[in-house]
Amino acid sequence: MSRVGKMPVVVPAGVDIAVAQEEISVKGSNGSLKLASNPLVTVKLDAGKLTFVPANDSREANAMSGTMRQLVNNMVVGVTKGFEKKLSLVGVGYKAAAQGAKLNLAVGYSHPVNKDMPFGITVATPTPTEVVIKGADRQRVGQVAAEIRAIRPPEPYKGKGIRYADEKITIKETKKK
Repeated sequence: MSRVGKMPVVVPAGVDIAVAQEEISVKGSNGSLKLASNPLVTVKLDAGKLTFVPANDSREANAMSGTMRQLVNNMVVGVTKGFEKKLSLVGVGYKAAAQGAKLNLAVGYSHPVNKDMPFGITVATPTPTEVVIKGADRQRVGQVAAEIRAIRPPEPYKGKGIRYADEKITIKETKKK
């Protein structure tokens, strides 16, 4: 059995979990999330712990039990603590401004770039060169961060662009004659 799938998910106080035939829903202080159930995995809720057991002895069911366990664990962490990604803007004149559910970026184009945030995702700019994306759904937070980074990815010669806060850019040496 999958090592990850063997570990139960502990449900903290203040989190409601409903396990139905077709979906698992998690509600907490930061919102509610839903996940479609997989027929290869049986989910059992008892005494504040969720266990994931493969429905049969196939390799796919074993792998899916670990995947389902981690997805549900991310949902539980998301509705209690939430997830966040930090981006930094590197370049002369590069700046960002958050206005409600919109992010306005000035990143070297002839026009400002406006990005609307999807429902459940909040954006903040503590400084003009920092962007913090927060939300309960880990996948959506990462996807929005990747879309913002794709507007102006870091270039390899000067390192200008939008990068993750913990990302290391390898600077190339310019061509010599």
